[in-house]
Amino acid sequence: MHPVSLHALHGIPLVEPGDDLAGLIGQALQDNGLTLVDGDILVLAQKIVSKAEGCYVNLDAVTPSARARELADELGKDPRHVQVVLNEAEELVKVGQHVIIAAHRLGLVMANAGIDESNISHGEGDGRVLLLPRDPDGSAEALKARLDADHGVSVGVIINDSFGRPWRNGVVGVAIGAAGIPALVDQVGANDLFGRKLKVTEIATADELASAASLLMGQAAEGVPAALIRGFRNTAPARPASALIRDRKRDMFR
Repeated sequence: MHPVSLHALHGIPLVEPGDDLAGLIGQALQDNGLTLVDGDILVLAQKIVSKAEGCYVNLDAVTPSARARELADELGKDPRHVQVVLNEAEELVKVGQHVIIAAHRLGLVMANAGIDESNISHGEGDGRVLLLPRDPDGSAEALKARLDADHGVSVGVIINDSFGRPWRNGVVGVAIGAAGIPALVDQVGANDLFGRKLKVTEIATADELASAASLLMGQAAEGVPAALIRGFRNTAPARPASALIRDRKRDMFR
């Protein structure tokens, strides 16, 4: 086993649409006295990816439907915000306690379909919300390509978001996008400590790495939207974060 270290990337400025994330990360690495090496993994907060890609919706341009108004009354939420959730969701899984648990069009089951108002500037007018990236795995792959080329290395990239869990209190970091790492490692058929064959074991490697990075990145006003993980090694083939999404047919609770 190799020792694994985690490094917060301090000093990344507030990201605006069109910003060069790879360039900002490169500058932050330099400012923090770090140089990329092969096998490093960069974990980025979903928000800075969405911001750079301009994934904003202005609420004053949203006309809520009757269904959105009905849900907004029930939940005590802005009906325009609810309409954006409905626009991004393929299915409403559960509604209650001021939150909508929705299956996002990407397959992610999460609160409010990932629509967020926190840690964003709301601009002029009547406010805006931030959506998830259109293609998180594609965004991670593009960032990896730039970082590899700029720094002469081969790195992994994880796009990290905060998820609640239905049977546990609190949120943890999970990977919604990944490139250059084995996001899911299949150990079916491997032997356990006593030689018994594993039948169902899969390791959500990208989620475990995202959660570890979240300890440094924080969830509120910390202002640390990126972290570097060094020393993690796994010889399993690279797989995107979409491999972590459980197929609807295997979902025992929907």
